[in-house]
Amino acid sequence: MSGPASRLILSAAPRGAGLFTLDAAAWAALPAALRQEPELELMALWADGAWVHAAFRSAAAPAPVVASLMVEGDRFPALSPARPGAAWFERAIADLWGWQAEGGRDARPWLDHGRWAVRAPLSPAPPPRIGEPPQPVFLPAEGEGVHQFPLGPVMGSLGEPAHHRFQVLGEAIVRLELLLGYTHKGLPALWRGQPPLRAAPLVARLSGDSTLAHSWAFAGAVERALGVEVPPRAVALRGVLAELERLANHLRDIGALSGEAGFAWPQARLGALCEVLLRASQAAFGHRLLMDRVIPGGLAADIAPDGREGLRAALRLVAAELPAIRDVLEEHASLQDRISGCGVLKPEWASLLGAGGVVGRAAGRGFDARRDLAYPPYDRHPPAVPQASASDVEARLTLRWEEILVGLPLIEALLDSLPAGEVCVPLPARGGEASFTVEGFRGEVFCWVALDEAGLVAGCFPRDPSWLLWPLLEAAMENNILADLPLISRSFNASVSGVDL
Repeated sequence: MSGPASRLILSAAPRGAGLFTLDAAAWAALPAALRQEPELELMALWADGAWVHAAFRSAAAPAPVVASLMVEGDRFPALSPARPGAAWFERAIADLWGWQAEGGRDARPWLDHGRWAVRAPLSPAPPPRIGEPPQPVFLPAEGEGVHQFPLGPVMGSLGEPAHHRFQVLGEAIVRLELLLGYTHKGLPALWRGQPPLRAAPLVARLSGDSTLAHSWAFAGAVERALGVEVPPRAVALRGVLAELERLANHLRDIGALSGEAGFAWPQARLGALCEVLLRASQAAFGHRLLMDRVIPGGLAADIAPDGREGLRAALRLVAAELPAIRDVLEEHASLQDRISGCGVLKPEWASLLGAGGVVGRAAGRGFDARRDLAYPPYDRHPPAVPQASASDVEARLTLRWEEILVGLPLIEALLDSLPAGEVCVPLPARGGEASFTVEGFRGEVFCWVALDEAGLVAGCFPRDPSWLLWPLLEAAMENNILADLPLISRSFNASVSGVDL
């Protein structure tokens, strides 16, 4: 980290490992410095108490850094002019805290749809809501024959609630805008003042399909803030749990992609294989979705005595069936015709927003927190990280296959090297602040935690990868047709709940 923005942050007053306090002048200079250092990526932007925080990542640094500013009044200089991905974060801060990002790219409401009893509910004195709920405002698209097509927020099947506003010319999509916030849960107020062990289940339920990744990121931040060392057995089992969650989600996504293209047989077979993994997870760890298994200090419980053999049997069954299913998918001409060249995401957009996970790696970006941040147990078991450059639906589908092939032997290796010993240690009651990043199936999951002197949660911000995937989905939909929305959206598989705190 040697660019202008990095030097600006690192020269500020440190308050802990990777934590820096900027004064008003330094924060105001940050956007201009960020323009001169495009490789410094914004991971998250959030508010807490009297502070606004921004997390940044650089390939040249071993871990993210957090820059913080004490907000005077109700305004702070926006980062979105230099980092477009900050726009959604700034809108969330305005809705929850009432702080306006001066010079921001987008000041429209997002979480607040005008139906809360008060405005800015996390501010010290929330004003009451007056008047009728406003209609949402969408950016216009000009041109002869362009018209609007609304979809949602109530979605069919099990789709999460989201309002899609299309500007279309015939079947061609000119622009897509998304409005979320319909699954807002009020979590920042719920976990404040709670002991970490009571706050952990709230974080675990932020996005159910990434419950393990969010639990681990939260636990890692708490443990780093308190200086707690997790037992080696718990560390290894966390790796097993994380890879099981990744494997199950990739199987589910590949099946759903084929189903969206009208090819039901692979979806049925992959769904059956996913069920095999879920049942093995239930037998080994006591929960099909692995919820509440990872807690601050280690694990809620050890693996069952016969859990390793049950997991190995499930993995062997999955590995035996996958090659035939993949051959069928790759030889199905109508499927390949639908996904090849569909939903292309420009690599420069993926770089600008710092996209990770399958979406980022399909666009040529190689970041994987397991390898590049090398947190245990991946420091001893670094996974191969497949990449692509086509950045279309087909590339994202192929990378999911490749990650499954990498994950199967990785789980076996972690089970084979499982050390003996305890799986949990008690937490001390003291203050601290830290962040932690893990690799989830969508990409890196970041979590920042601040604890007060009694060891209670004073502030927390879990950042799902979907914060940056949703704007990229909007970009990838342009110049495609409405009929391809399900395919492209599923290939991104961004979580609504994951960003609707």
